[in-house]
Amino acid sequence: MLLLILLLILFACKPWRYFSSLSSPSRTLKVDDLERPLVLDDANPRDQSSELTRSNDLEGAYSQNEALLRSPRTHGLVYKHRLPSTSPQLNQGDSVLLDVVSDPIEDLSVGQTLRCLSLTERLAEVQNHVRLEDQSPNVRSGLENDLLQEFVPQVIADQGSYLSLEVISGPSRGLRCSIESISASRLPLTLGRVSSDLLLKDSEVSGKHAMINWNADKNKWELVDMGSLNGTLLNSQPISNPDSGSRRWGEPVELSSGDIITLGTTSNVHVHVTSKSESQTPFGVGMASDPMALRRGGKKLAMEDVCYYQWPLPGIPQFGVFGICDGHGGVAAAKSASKMLPEKVASILSDSPTRERVLSQCDASDVLRVAFSQTEANMNNYYEGCAATVLLVWVDSNENFFAQCANVGDAACVINVDGKQIKMTEDHRVSSYSERLRLNETGEPLRDGETRLYGLNLARMLGDKFLKQQEPRFSSEPYISETVHINQASSPFALLASDGFWDVISLKKSVQLATQAKERYSADGENVAEKVANFLLTEARTLRTKDNTSIIFLDFDRKLRISCKVDS
Repeated sequence: MLLLILLLILFACKPWRYFSSLSSPSRTLKVDDLERPLVLDDANPRDQSSELTRSNDLEGAYSQNEALLRSPRTHGLVYKHRLPSTSPQLNQGDSVLLDVVSDPIEDLSVGQTLRCLSLTERLAEVQNHVRLEDQSPNVRSGLENDLLQEFVPQVIADQGSYLSLEVISGPSRGLRCSIESISASRLPLTLGRVSSDLLLKDSEVSGKHAMINWNADKNKWELVDMGSLNGTLLNSQPISNPDSGSRRWGEPVELSSGDIITLGTTSNVHVHVTSKSESQTPFGVGMASDPMALRRGGKKLAMEDVCYYQWPLPGIPQFGVFGICDGHGGVAAAKSASKMLPEKVASILSDSPTRERVLSQCDASDVLRVAFSQTEANMNNYYEGCAATVLLVWVDSNENFFAQCANVGDAACVINVDGKQIKMTEDHRVSSYSERLRLNETGEPLRDGETRLYGLNLARMLGDKFLKQQEPRFSSEPYISETVHINQASSPFALLASDGFWDVISLKKSVQLATQAKERYSADGENVAEKVANFLLTEARTLRTKDNTSIIFLDFDRKLRISCKVDS
């Protein structure tokens, strides 16, 4: 009886459970569980709710990661693996011992410690893991570059689709407007009588009459009536809401090249759509941009640079503009200037005698000067301003390329041609020698050591209307360079960059770096200019620039150049 009681107590207590737990102290994860990311990727927001219901095997790790992401300092996850070095691959059902511990990583930002990886990538990362603190500066820089991609604004990778509008009848006859499908900051394009992109001085046109936007899903331009009073016609067919008294928006309708938009009864607008293949730039163009968000203690730095280009200008096939606007006090002035400057240049060059004079005299000084003046007059930015650099490039009937530059501020441009480095811009910082001479000639000289006016280190800019009312020494008058003939036999190129680049790289060094990068990537034969631009951006990042950085690289040495000879 006593023996029976002891056996019952033994079965009730089950002491063998403790021996089994001692033999396997670490929790195991199966391959199926390992495929689930410990931290969700931002690209899959829909999966977040389902991930919260994970099994208990990962619940602790998930909660720990969530706390890390909320902490003011950045932390990383270090995998301590126990995988046999001779067996890198796992089969379905195999188990992996995975310990997750928190470890600080000083240079990374919240939301950038983990990425969602496939099983193969995750195992490779586990087996080849190296602590970030022990890595060389070059490796660390490479990892930083990957992490910074979250902050890199989208720049032009290809030309996409161009939309050009020209008013062919009505009170505003001759008015033109153009937009690119990739110019997200300038879309949608509005047509109307008040504060519109295409401003029609027609009493029958509503203040906000119609709108044009790019439909990325259909790769089509679409026109919408915005509840106009007198309606909108497309090729003589109404597109307004049937209930005209309600002032409701109509349904979007697709636009095609050659369409005629009628607003009111007299204002007709001709539509011209050009694809990339029809208007490809006859030389290499590369653009790269980065707010350098991690350069200031991990705080996200607002992007106030805007870089843009248009080749060709609408209705002017032999001219194009390339520019960078570097804003201060916000990005509004930079956006306004980047929209207006190419429009003003195109409007001025649409005059046939003016265009012929530029081509015959190889001088566009007046065009650039008037474009800056008109842009400044039409900007309504009282508390924001921007530096602006515009490079005008054109080709004559003999396929000779020419370039001329205008700028205010400190976004600079350099051209390398015939083995010579030609600076196309002038520095308009208060501390620069040439600008101090101009300021001293105004009758109110600068004090010794004075490097700012009203807190700004620039004396010339677009916008900042309020400051210009307070301080007459501020100016929007651009510096205009001499015209440069682009000799394509000399491996020429042009480089435009905002001051974030020039703060850490000199003009001479930039030309050396660009030349080396061209030679390195020329064997690839594709996207050479784009690769050079990204290489230069990486150099600025490596040198720890502390300002927004934007770069435009023009490679006039493109081997497979498309002919753009102008028919006489």
